[in-house]
Amino acid sequence: MTALYECTMHTDGALGPVRLVATDDALVAVWFGDVLGRHDEEARPLDAGARHDVFTAAARELGEYLRGRRKTFDVPIAMRGTAFDREVWSALCTIPFGTTWSYGELARAVGRPAAARAVGAANGRNPLGIVVPCHRVIGKNGALTGYAGGLPRKTWLLAHEGALPRALPLAAPAP
Repeated sequence: MTALYECTMHTDGALGPVRLVATDDALVAVWFGDVLGRHDEEARPLDAGARHDVFTAAARELGEYLRGRRKTFDVPIAMRGTAFDREVWSALCTIPFGTTWSYGELARAVGRPAAARAVGAANGRNPLGIVVPCHRVIGKNGALTGYAGGLPRKTWLLAHEGALPRALPLAAPAP
């Protein structure tokens, strides 16, 4: 089994701390500090003072993104999920900065136009938030639907990219 390492990146503003999980060669998860991720039990903290090239690159690129100096990511990633999940996550990477797609548009992009719900579920399982931009997917009426990091973070990310829908209907909270 491949060793997983974890470190925390502190951000300013609405996002709070971001936890990065990586192998020796690739980033496998980006979690917000208060969100539990599926790699948490496997990942061990990086030893103090240890250098890890993936974390260095990820922190630099996320910092550039948050300062408005980066629109795409080059850090090596490893998508860990089903073949369908990886197909959806790859399609997410094609949504341009500053743009939103509906779940239906994402379903059409992966060649399954009738599978918007399944695509939405795969979108929700994306472990590489921000880097694989699942925040760019919204409801067909422009509503900001669920986001693992919480709707305030999704709103912040879309505003940061200049992609907030004009008439912003928030999805109703679950009963």
